[in-house]
Amino acid sequence: MAESFVLNTGARIPSVGLGTSQAEPGVVGKAIYAAVKVGYRHIDCAPAYHNEKEIGMALKKLFEDGVVKREDLFITSKLWSGNQAPEDVLEGLETTLEDLQLDYLDLFLIHAPLRSKKGATPTPENFLPIDIPATWGAMEKLYNSGKARAIGVSNFSCKKMEDLLAIARVPPAVNQVESHPIWQQIKLRELCQSKGVHLSAYSPLGKARSPGSERPTVLSNPIVISVAEKLQRTPAQVALRWGLQMGQSIIPKSTNEARIKENLNIFDWSIPEDLMAKFSEIQQVKMLRAEFVVHPQGIFKTVEDFWDGEI
Repeated sequence: MAESFVLNTGARIPSVGLGTSQAEPGVVGKAIYAAVKVGYRHIDCAPAYHNEKEIGMALKKLFEDGVVKREDLFITSKLWSGNQAPEDVLEGLETTLEDLQLDYLDLFLIHAPLRSKKGATPTPENFLPIDIPATWGAMEKLYNSGKARAIGVSNFSCKKMEDLLAIARVPPAVNQVESHPIWQQIKLRELCQSKGVHLSAYSPLGKARSPGSERPTVLSNPIVISVAEKLQRTPAQVALRWGLQMGQSIIPKSTNEARIKENLNIFDWSIPEDLMAKFSEIQQVKMLRAEFVVHPQGIFKTVEDFWDGEI
């Protein structure tokens, strides 16, 4: 399995990246420094994670210490929901570049098909109707400017992908979505592959079970555990390796140095075909449902509205 995938721009996206969502201040910078030292070359960021300034300091230190050069890294960030008005898209990118202390991003994504009032907390009363064609037009200008070397989307359903592809002059390079053995995104993956859009997986290890929750988890799934035992790997390594073999890049999030290393140890072995086939037996459950977008008087009355019924 190659250590990168080719995007429709011709650029290569590393097949494993470090996620930075919910990485606490004071911790995320150390995690990035450690990850890059052990071989990670993709860092996935977003203003919504409230830690881009600290990430920028860690990147600056990596460059100053000679650990890597800027061109060795692939940096992704995302357009904040409050900057989705076409006239605010450039400002959204420039704020991120300033915080990350960079001149360009390798990939800039619309974080979600979710627009909120500028400067307001993204809660249901502050959501506005989205106009993806207008926002995407502004994203295309950034691509032409060179400040974003590839553009794409995140959390787009099949329907939203088809609507976007119908109007895009520059097709999205990436759709970054939740994907793991318990939510495999088969229909969306097939659509993206047929249109030359790379699928990138956030939460490739799913979500830890919260106390008292009955929801299944990836790492406690019997098929994942059984394959891990047969291959003498950890369930996490098997879940990540499954993602690579499905053709998606993966963005596991960890601030634990031992796990950061373990999550990268997935290249010199593979899951045999007969064991890969067993993953199709896993019951599918979406874990990150985005309940926070729902409000009886809001734009999205149900979670299904937000995901176009694809859950």
